[in-house]
Amino acid sequence: MRTAIFSRKSVGTDTKKFSTFEGVFLPTLLTILGAVMYLRTGWVVGEAGLIGAWLIIGLANMITICTGLSISTIATNIRVGAGGSFSIISQSLGLEVGGSVNLPFYFAQAISVAFYIFAFSEGWLSIFPTHSQAVIVLVAYAACFSIAFISVGLAAQIRYPILFIISFSLFSILLGAFPRFGHPGAVYTPQLFGDFPDSSFWMVFAVFFPAVTGILAGVNLSGTLQNPRKSIPSGTMAAVIISFIVYLSLAYWSSRVAAPEELQTNYTIMVDKAAWGWAVQAGILAATFSAALNSLVGAPRVLQAMAAHKVVPFGNTLARETEKGEPRPAMYVTGAIGIGTLLFGLAGEGLNQIAPLMTMFFLITYAILNGEVMLEQALQLTSFRPLFQIPRLVPLIGFVGAVFVMFLINPVFSIVSIIVIVVLYEYLSLQRLTSPWTDVRSGMFVTMAEWAAKRVLQMPTGQDRAWKPSLLVPVESATALRHNYRFLEAITKPNGSLHIYGCYREDNLGEIEAIRNYERAFANDGIFARVALLESSSFNQTMRTAMEVSSSTFFRPNTLFYSLQDDSDDDALQYLLNHASQNNIGMLLYADNPQAGLGREQIINVWLREQSPNWQVGLRLPNLDLTLLLAYQLARNWQGTINLITVVAQESNRESAESYLAQLMDWGRMPKGTQIVVGVGDFDRFLDSAPDADLNMFGLQMHVNVALMRHLLAATGTTCVFIRDSGTESALV
Repeated sequence: MRTAIFSRKSVGTDTKKFSTFEGVFLPTLLTILGAVMYLRTGWVVGEAGLIGAWLIIGLANMITICTGLSISTIATNIRVGAGGSFSIISQSLGLEVGGSVNLPFYFAQAISVAFYIFAFSEGWLSIFPTHSQAVIVLVAYAACFSIAFISVGLAAQIRYPILFIISFSLFSILLGAFPRFGHPGAVYTPQLFGDFPDSSFWMVFAVFFPAVTGILAGVNLSGTLQNPRKSIPSGTMAAVIISFIVYLSLAYWSSRVAAPEELQTNYTIMVDKAAWGWAVQAGILAATFSAALNSLVGAPRVLQAMAAHKVVPFGNTLARETEKGEPRPAMYVTGAIGIGTLLFGLAGEGLNQIAPLMTMFFLITYAILNGEVMLEQALQLTSFRPLFQIPRLVPLIGFVGAVFVMFLINPVFSIVSIIVIVVLYEYLSLQRLTSPWTDVRSGMFVTMAEWAAKRVLQMPTGQDRAWKPSLLVPVESATALRHNYRFLEAITKPNGSLHIYGCYREDNLGEIEAIRNYERAFANDGIFARVALLESSSFNQTMRTAMEVSSSTFFRPNTLFYSLQDDSDDDALQYLLNHASQNNIGMLLYADNPQAGLGREQIINVWLREQSPNWQVGLRLPNLDLTLLLAYQLARNWQGTINLITVVAQESNRESAESYLAQLMDWGRMPKGTQIVVGVGDFDRFLDSAPDADLNMFGLQMHVNVALMRHLLAATGTTCVFIRDSGTESALV
């Protein structure tokens, strides 16, 4: 019987959708106004002085403000789905980047719950020192998990009393600055600049910075928002700005109520100097509990979103949710991670030692979000037209700042976290994830290619050093392409390309359509291939048009690949060769031996014409450059050997021929194992004693002689290729 507990809907129809205030502003604000605000703001003022503290607070908030503005820009350019930062990053940079960044980010959130619970227990013990920490931790976690498990709506309702407690604690702190309400004592003149007796400026900055993280607390609830495009920018930025004002005010308050020496040593200065210390203690408990609750609510939704796109194992299970949109399976996994982290901490295994690593993943997420906007702005694609525009300097500051703070806090953990994300990216790339949306990566590479093309056009002509095989391959059936597949692969791999033209008549279009599948087949083998279908009443005329059009493109083919057919004649091949030469395209005529095929794909014979009387190697070889380059390609991919062969008429020319071939092998940097073979006497007679080979390569003269080709095919007993240079390649550069 089918259970109705779980539904595969992205968001349940009965789910309450939240406004900007409930869904983004409150969770973001309550996460930023955490325990560090109560326990470390005074210490920062004591070390840095008021101006120094404001500078530290300002620099830290500058990074989060820039990141918040970047998030706002992206949120107004796309339809933000469930998963918050995962949805934002994936829609621009692909599922692989989104998953590799947000999987560690999810674990950081799940583990951070334990840190918040331990902070809660320390605050509790300051009030009730006789209580057991283990009991406090487990009870607090159970209460937090229960609220998050029941529903996101209940968690949202709990935030209101938490907001009241924190607000009342801040009011109590404010009153503490007035002698009538505060403790008796002097009102101090603020020390503007501190002397950092126990640390340095950047050390204090590194300690303080985690206080202002948490700007993704509301973003991660994007799937529960009524209008993510509106709520994420306004809610996030409002929370960041208000918290910034609160921190600046508390820094000034601290400088007025205590001397720098007291601020440096007394972490509970706000409890001691507030009008009602118990209100501040309650605020610390509320802030830590709120941070844990927000993480427990947000983290499962990030996991669920990744599971829905098969980024994590057991995707079908973890993507499930109740009819009200509660991600129960993802909640179970998050709860288990939290319990494990709590037990690890209670066992005294040094939980604080891994805290910086968690911060790294938060900062990397911020850096990627800023970098994403930088990339979109740089590409200037029409698809990037956010309703909320920001200057290019904003994401640059956010990106550089996030990376700088990473290495400032802990260089080792920064490197480790980057390595983790790179490894995850490589793993996810191998999974061939299917995305329901297109991302900006294709646009990025196209823009880079266009930029490179423009730069090339401004340079002197000649691209000998940049040569790579780019074959124009006309076929009249998918069978022909299948038959030549292995040879085409060996010629073009690893960085060559194929421009395949399927020439069809109206009566065989269905058959030729099958060649489209070879784009993916070649791509799976690491070869770039494009297929185009051309209606052909006259094959030669169609190929002439294809060559003329292709020669005007930037990434143009440089070699025409054509298979010698049983009905091929001199006139038809001469027509193709002439037009290939006119368009500066070389020609590779493939003559298959049906009895031998390509043999073991090991040995290649390259035949050279006798050069008598001028045995000189120049920068341009007589119709030999393309042959040597293709022979090198084949030998590399077959892991085979090459024989350079020439036949001289007289014994007196042998030494010159051997010297010529040796110099050619040296200057051409032919692969190790290349052999030199010089025959003397009649060419046809030497064919019988030539070294055995799997493929023989001959030059193709300007006047085609099909009868001679068929003679060489029969005499060698192997598959042969006949090659004509385009004049644009060089084997010796």
